[in-house]
Amino acid sequence: SSVMVKLVVLLSFAAVRTCWSSVNLRDSTILTWRGLHRTQRHHTSRPTMASKAFPITLSCSGMMKGIQHELPPKAVALRVPAPPAALLDVAACNALPLATSQLVQAVTLNSGLAAFGLVRGQRILTTSGLVHAWALGVLLWASLGWRGWGVCVIYLIGGSTVTKLGQAKKERLGIAEGRGGARGPENVWGSAATAAICALGARVMPARAAAFRVGFAASLATKLADTCASEVGKAYGRTTYLITTLRQVPAGTEGAVSAEGTAAGIVGSIVLAGLAVAVGLIPMVLLLPCVCAAFVANNVESLIGASAQGQSGWGWLTNEMVNFINTAVGAVVALLFTSLYGWPI
Repeated sequence: SSVMVKLVVLLSFAAVRTCWSSVNLRDSTILTWRGLHRTQRHHTSRPTMASKAFPITLSCSGMMKGIQHELPPKAVALRVPAPPAALLDVAACNALPLATSQLVQAVTLNSGLAAFGLVRGQRILTTSGLVHAWALGVLLWASLGWRGWGVCVIYLIGGSTVTKLGQAKKERLGIAEGRGGARGPENVWGSAATAAICALGARVMPARAAAFRVGFAASLATKLADTCASEVGKAYGRTTYLITTLRQVPAGTEGAVSAEGTAAGIVGSIVLAGLAVAVGLIPMVLLLPCVCAAFVANNVESLIGASAQGQSGWGWLTNEMVNFINTAVGAVVALLFTSLYGWPI
């Protein structure tokens, strides 16, 4: 644990140092341009009769409103050479302070929570899983802010809680999750890789951010629905059927479904998608597409489990890979429903 604490602290220090270097670079860039302008004005050979009006406004905070020229009547416009493009990248200067501030918040918050979890001996994640969850948390907060981060945290807490339902019975039948339900790195990324991709997409392609947020919410709603359906079905399902043949099979069989598990999965998707609506990540009108997409994706996962997973020649189709496919299908289907019915995004 002490080694992991040191690793988290070192990663945090490196990230903060990088952010601070970015701030210094931005400020020095702005001051350099101001210095160039002062020099130009000082050496102007033909000052106008109204030197009172030729201000160039450039805010040190990075919120550049542009260059304002005010020329008096009959005044001859001064020809100030344009600065190098690298010194006047308006878009970069506008975006950098927000990105830097959000990244610092992400690193600080997630590092504090990771260190606290290690000290208190949390059991939701393994030690290596906690480090990977730290990286995921930083990525989500830096990309979607507290809304995206909070939705994913609720999924993690909800999924871990549901996993422990009927733990004694599942252990007796040999169908309980390993490590007492603690999530490792493979579980973190198998469940949240699609969400992470959508979060990054929303950050680097702002014009498509609304669509990526829908995919993000739908992918996590799909995964929570899958966890609820699987764990409740194994713990409380009275009769389970193989989805491909409707033949009765033991609880815990790959591709098996039950009425109790299916109902729990629908409730889980409603809870997660409803949370995304409540925090303002997606509009209310998109709740239904996310829930329907989760239902479709989970049935697709059951079909994969019943027909391919564990079969000869499909060794690469691990639980984590199936989870990734499941969440990806949920995100894509939600976007297809949204586009098909013309719901705004």
